[in-house]
Amino acid sequence: MEETIRDPYLELIEAYALGSLDLGERASLEAHLATGCADCAKALAEARWLVSQLAYLAPEAQPSDMLRGRLLKTVRSEAGTAQVQPSGKVMPFWMWGAIAAVVLFALYNFYEAHALRESIRQTQIALDEQVELQKKSAQELALARREALILTDPRSLRIAMPAAKTGLPELHASWHAGLGIVIFGEKLTPPGRNRTLQLWLVPKAAGAKPIPSRTVRPDSDGNFRLLVENPPGAQGDTKALAITDEPAGGSPEPTTPPIWVGAVAGK
Repeated sequence: MEETIRDPYLELIEAYALGSLDLGERASLEAHLATGCADCAKALAEARWLVSQLAYLAPEAQPSDMLRGRLLKTVRSEAGTAQVQPSGKVMPFWMWGAIAAVVLFALYNFYEAHALRESIRQTQIALDEQVELQKKSAQELALARREALILTDPRSLRIAMPAAKTGLPELHASWHAGLGIVIFGEKLTPPGRNRTLQLWLVPKAAGAKPIPSRTVRPDSDGNFRLLVENPPGAQGDTKALAITDEPAGGSPEPTTPPIWVGAVAGK
């Protein structure tokens, strides 16, 4: 009697219908089905119908022992995999380290950039202060040279300014037609609090009011030097220089009698 040879792929049909074959077996079976095997195609149709009926637990639709074993094996394998490795994607430790390094590098760069900007800002402030100091020094030097020229130039008009009251020191003025007026005094009693000394140019013209000029306060030793670069009047139009005691900031008109007066006209 001739023995019938069973197609080995038939044993895989039920598992294939359930989706429990591994990749190798599935690829092999699908390649076999692609050849047009009628027996396997028929078995696959029956298996798919069987799988659709499993939900109803029909007695006549019980899977074979081989299929049951494969199902249990697949479930155990998936359960073990789920315990060892969660279904969600787990980021490797080295990737966390890389991210931390990137974050630290970014923070470091931010700190360095902030520190650099602050350093540049401080440097700019220092440079600006140095420039201002140089400007101030240059201005002070220019004024000192101007004063020296006014005091030493023989073309300057020397003006003595005696005090109207006894016991007060005399002031001295030099007026250069092109450079201005310098007035200086020593050992003066400083004016009261919120008070200042103010220079006035008294015009020659009859009835003309004194022209206000700059203010000054002696230092702690009672000394002062006042430079008027652009006097409000010309030498030929000025009869005298006068200094009064005025409120801080000066006054548009004298509020006290002159303390010092020096004649200008006549030269």
